[in-house]
Amino acid sequence: MQNFIKTSFCCLVLFTASACTPVTAQRGNMLEEYQTDEIKIGESTRSDVLKTLGSPTTQSTFDNDIWYYIGQETKKRGILDSEVAQERIVEIQFSPEGIVTSITSPDVNRENIPYARTKTPTHGSELTFSQQLLGNLGRFNGPKE
Repeated sequence: MQNFIKTSFCCLVLFTASACTPVTAQRGNMLEEYQTDEIKIGESTRSDVLKTLGSPTTQSTFDNDIWYYIGQETKKRGILDSEVAQERIVEIQFSPEGIVTSITSPDVNRENIPYARTKTPTHGSELTFSQQLLGNLGRFNGPKE
């Protein structure tokens, strides 16, 4: 009986410790240095970039000659909100002829903005439970013959 208690306690401790293991998630296209080094400014074309890096995460809203590759890695521990562990943005600009003119990594200054977890109030008729229950009485039509 004493071995059973020790074994159960050890299993409980192991399961509890493993529940706190962070869950890592990667979103987007997290480019590595060796990938961007393959792109040559003044030589590589749009098709070269597509072959090497894949499709861009997004294009600039006002200029189709700017592509963005955005990658983010987050870690979540238990029920806590996830935290950004690593983030990288690569901006590639093309000439009108489709040749790469620049490759930059904009500085990511992430602001930690708190947000409220309350519900957004909606306006309209606020009925009590009994008003909701009795409000539909007499509104239904009988079957037509």
